[in-house]
Amino acid sequence: MSDERVVDIPEGLEGERLDAAMARLFGLSRSRAAELIAEGNVLVDGDPGMKSDRVLAGSELTVTLPPPPVPVIDELPVPGMGIVGEDDDIIVVDKPRGVAAHPTPGWTGPTVLGGLLAAGHTVATSGAAERQGIVHRLDANTTGLMVVAKSERAYSLLKQAFRDRTVDKTYHALVQGHPDPLRGTVDAPIGRHPSGDGRFAVVSDGRPSVTHYDTLEAFRAASLVTVKLETGRTHQIRVHMSALRHPCCGDFLYGADPALAKRLGLTRQWLHAVRLAFDHPSDGTPVAFESKYPDDLQRALDTLAAD
Repeated sequence: MSDERVVDIPEGLEGERLDAAMARLFGLSRSRAAELIAEGNVLVDGDPGMKSDRVLAGSELTVTLPPPPVPVIDELPVPGMGIVGEDDDIIVVDKPRGVAAHPTPGWTGPTVLGGLLAAGHTVATSGAAERQGIVHRLDANTTGLMVVAKSERAYSLLKQAFRDRTVDKTYHALVQGHPDPLRGTVDAPIGRHPSGDGRFAVVSDGRPSVTHYDTLEAFRAASLVTVKLETGRTHQIRVHMSALRHPCCGDFLYGADPALAKRLGLTRQWLHAVRLAFDHPSDGTPVAFESKYPDDLQRALDTLAAD
């Protein structure tokens, strides 16, 4: 079902191109905004707009957003995905690199959800069809621990626990250089990058985002840090560490040094969800799970330690 939205152009977007204004107002990429305009789904004061039109503050923008396509869940095994805990309510997986949490438009690779279904596991039916049982996500190339709900009660309670920030999510990241101070907090809002190229960034009108970090070990060219999140924004750790000018090693999307990444043998960001702790949805008992570093991340550390 299509979603029609009507908004007034705010003063802060006066003079912006229509496609750029739409990207800011609706969290779209510039290319997607341009597609909607070309399809006739965007009216400015009742008239069809052109992507290069300059908008005026106070103009009425009517946008018809077509329903997103529902991705097909390919139930295929996921090599290397381990199960570290399972009962009638939850299943805790150790996610390998190159695996998304669930299907999304444009993603053709394996998913945690598809892998679980292929292996015969049951998951909760709550949530959108392509995200059933998924209560939180990791980036496709971030490895480590994820919990998936199997029962409807577990889905509801775990979703609330993540909203209430009572889940203890601990990550380890190898970042370039040496953060100063060695321990700190990044409290900076995150939203879509103004370029509309799919990246996220610290932006004044973004969503509140808080990241705590503490240096575990300093090497000559990089530092191993432990990271805890108060919020769970897309790419949060990667964006915040890049904003500190200490991007995750191997994270080319957010400014990592290709030469250092090559020396360390990294082809993706060095970021691992090492620990996950929460109250079990069945009886409230605290449970905790840990994951060791995958081989590629461990080799990078060994290379630094040998310098």
